[in-house]
Amino acid sequence: MAELVTKYQQYAEYKDSGVEWLEEIPKGWELSKLRYMFSFGRGLTITKANLIDNGIPCVNYGEVHSKYGFEVDPKKNYLKCVDKEYLQSSPYALLTKGDLVFADTSEDIEGSGNFTQLITDDLVFAGYHTVIARPFDRKCSRFYAYLMDSKEIRTQIRHMVKGVKVFSITQSILKGVEIWLPSLDERETIANFLDHETAQIDTLIEKQQTLIQLLKEKRQAVISHAVTKGLNPDAPMKESGVEWLGGVPEHWEVSKLGYVSRVVRGGSPRPAGDPLLFNGSYSPWVTVAEITKDNKIYLQETATCLTKKGSDQCRIFKTGTLVLSNSGATLGVPKILSIDANANDGVVGFEDLRLDSEYVYFYLSTLTINLRERIKQGSGQPNLNTDIVKDLAVPIPPSKEIEDIVNNIKYLCNKYDETIAIAQDAIQLMQERRTALISAAVTGKIDVRGWRAADNKAS
Repeated sequence: MAELVTKYQQYAEYKDSGVEWLEEIPKGWELSKLRYMFSFGRGLTITKANLIDNGIPCVNYGEVHSKYGFEVDPKKNYLKCVDKEYLQSSPYALLTKGDLVFADTSEDIEGSGNFTQLITDDLVFAGYHTVIARPFDRKCSRFYAYLMDSKEIRTQIRHMVKGVKVFSITQSILKGVEIWLPSLDERETIANFLDHETAQIDTLIEKQQTLIQLLKEKRQAVISHAVTKGLNPDAPMKESGVEWLGGVPEHWEVSKLGYVSRVVRGGSPRPAGDPLLFNGSYSPWVTVAEITKDNKIYLQETATCLTKKGSDQCRIFKTGTLVLSNSGATLGVPKILSIDANANDGVVGFEDLRLDSEYVYFYLSTLTINLRERIKQGSGQPNLNTDIVKDLAVPIPPSKEIEDIVNNIKYLCNKYDETIAIAQDAIQLMQERRTALISAAVTGKIDVRGWRAADNKAS
């Protein structure tokens, strides 16, 4: 914030706002509450079952939280739809350009106050678990969006919400939010300034995100080539006999995972949730969520442990065991245990593995798509059975070559990861600058009344 205050002009005079978390505002700005600037309503009383592929686009709380964020345009952003009959039965949930759509619940306090703004004239509904805020003065709608996105407003909302595991926002909470308002002309200028400046920041962020995606793809290609073709580009090749594997070096063997390991499934103590079994301190408890929470090779600790009674009901996977997630949307993710641990039935373990576990780890990390093509459906959720895993072909180089392949992959992956980390840090800094710029402009810490886009004063 200090950098922005020195870079831009400030207002000549300030006054105490009287609002917690805000401090001073420019003299001449007014204080108000959202109830005086907006009318409020609710989204459709529907469930996911009511969503279809064609019809009237619908913004539900999931889109607010995870997909489009600050603004939504159905021409650019894919939205599920509802039947046109809702135009007759539920016109109260139909949005108008400039309306704000808040998610009425959040799984964490940081998500409280998340919203999106409709920026087109298309027919769009607010869907389930949403609150609609409709500005009385639509010329100010863009300013209001930036105001509600400022950390000062977000902090205020987070101190008003109720909840423990789920945090809820009501129309009453939103109506009571204190706001501060410059003149109408200033609101328009501030909104135009922020549209221009945040667009430039967003473009830079998008470039870094594209770079990260390319680096991840190259990283994966390096792994895939090394574990299926080796490190010697001149090595004679032979057909593996496996369609999706293709050719492998002539001196390699091709076997199956079931021949080089005992493939076994974990198991859960019963009854689920019994305090005599769970939430203990005896044995780490490995779940699919633990395996898939990051892209590290080794799992060193878990969030939950079993009691001894719970552990005694389950198979123990020893330190060094390679495991694989076998159910859910993140099916096919490998991990090597750095601890003795129990694992639930969403996890497959490779016991008595007669190959280097890191080599097989890297090999399995290239097979996610192939695994998902082979899955069977269980209770409506994709999951692998051990027979499918046992039947997976695995190329086997000589042991010294395996060692070289693993070392080469780890070296190159570290290089890619370092570059990815630099790009992620750059994104973090740009996001922080974006947040600071919005707060500085909408609270009057900087004076942009003389700003014009053509001046390109803030790049």
